[in-house]
Amino acid sequence: MSGIKESIDISCRPEDVFSYVTDPSHLPEWQESAVSVRPVGDAPVAVGSRVVVTRRIGRRDIPMTSEVTELDPPRSWRVDGIDGPIRGHVKGTIEPLGDGERSRLTLSLDFETHGIGKVFVPLVLRPHVRKEMPRNEQTLKRLLEGSA
Repeated sequence: MSGIKESIDISCRPEDVFSYVTDPSHLPEWQESAVSVRPVGDAPVAVGSRVVVTRRIGRRDIPMTSEVTELDPPRSWRVDGIDGPIRGHVKGTIEPLGDGERSRLTLSLDFETHGIGKVFVPLVLRPHVRKEMPRNEQTLKRLLEGSA
């Protein structure tokens, strides 16, 4: 996947990082643009699980439905947008570091665009995400290391 890619080292075990980042209810805690999350169904997160994430982009709140398409605990996962003019595709990987008590989290994000999204992504969204992603990872690091 090409696009935007950021990594961060976190002083937590890969299992703990994976458990936190793949639980969609935590998204508003560590992602600036995530306003709310609503699971589609009651089942635990698994391949095929869907969630509606409402993101604030500029002054608008935009709901986006995503589906878990890969889940390989505690190493990797993939979530793909399935509706709207802008569909995010997120791949996450977690590598154990040192004695396995630390982790390197890498997030890769790319976009599939339709209609107005073809103009909006390069002009507005991609620059915004390039700034937000490192801040999100720093927030995640603080949250996980503070509760470790």
